[in-house]
Amino acid sequence: MEVSGFRRMKDDDNDLQDKCRERRRRRIEMRRLTGGSGSGSSSADAAKVAECKKVRTGEEASGVAADASPMVGKMSVAGRLRDMEDAISVRTNLCRPEINRCRPVHFFGVYDGHGGPHVAALCRERMHVLMEEELMRVGITGDGESGGGGGGGGEEREELGLGEEEEEAAAEEKWRNAVRKCFERMDQVAVGTCVCGSEGSECRCHPVELSLSGSTAVVAILTPEHYVVGNVGDSRAVLCRSGRAVPLSFDHKVKPDREDELARIQACGGRVMFYKGARVEGILAMSRAIGDKFLKEYVISEPEISFTRRDPEDECLILASDGLWDVLTNDLACEIARECLREKNPDLNAVPPIESEGAEALYPSRSASTAALLTRLALGRKSSDNISVIVVDLKS
Repeated sequence: MEVSGFRRMKDDDNDLQDKCRERRRRRIEMRRLTGGSGSGSSSADAAKVAECKKVRTGEEASGVAADASPMVGKMSVAGRLRDMEDAISVRTNLCRPEINRCRPVHFFGVYDGHGGPHVAALCRERMHVLMEEELMRVGITGDGESGGGGGGGGEEREELGLGEEEEEAAAEEKWRNAVRKCFERMDQVAVGTCVCGSEGSECRCHPVELSLSGSTAVVAILTPEHYVVGNVGDSRAVLCRSGRAVPLSFDHKVKPDREDELARIQACGGRVMFYKGARVEGILAMSRAIGDKFLKEYVISEPEISFTRRDPEDECLILASDGLWDVLTNDLACEIARECLREKNPDLNAVPPIESEGAEALYPSRSASTAALLTRLALGRKSSDNISVIVVDLKS
């Protein structure tokens, strides 16, 4: 009797496994069939929208502010230069991609132009749009152009045989691919758009106007769990964590501290010559940038990307152009920002107002006051460049 009962249990287990395999096979087949164009694709997209609505409803039911945004301060000034070539972008609640489980992501960007302001201005107008398109594409069209599906859930892990660590690594790669694709598309726009606004063959301007202009770009995507930062050039993102400065990007200067970039340029047949510092072909002090068509063989637009998990001890995020970082260290900037943001009952208007992009005479928040204070300190330290600063208060 015991042997017979054991056999029945074993047979039942085998039947259950067979049924699970069959259900899994049918799910995979249905996804394959609905992954193409036409009504199948629309149905799949509709299902994703319904899932996002479900997530949002769950947030609201649990008392979480579905559209909660961080407090952000920004300032961008010409400083001691006659021309303004910097640009900044702040887009809270940019989109709700599936890769972020349909929760909002926040976008911040600092762009420092050279050879004119128009590439930095293009980045301000287009970069966040391209980033939104790439993020929303992830997970809706299967493998997609951006390199893979969305955040996935238990069923996807089961079907693909992924463990929790493997799933997290796969999700990180999807974020990285989306950022890479965004920078690639932005560079294509920059090298094909003239100062006059014409694109491609429509332009009748002198080729030099199109060939020697470009911009740095440091972009930060803020999610509930991570910071995703992409960077080309010498604008920089720094995180203040427990009173310490944690760099989230590293400048692309050929000398003195980027011997890897120097080796890459030389391997491509390029030269680094000295004219007011080390410069690629004696022209550009940066080894990576958006635009710069004339130097594109050596000055690439591929970003270095950092993917950092958020921590309860994180206090603020600072993005700034080299007009700030040339005269302030990471540690000093974080120390000042930390003290300003944590000051009890601060006089938000104690910092004298500065005429700047997006700034008002009265600073409405501690973040805005902090951005103004950092800018004024850089001016006081004789910064000779345009200065652009974004401060994100991670505790507010």
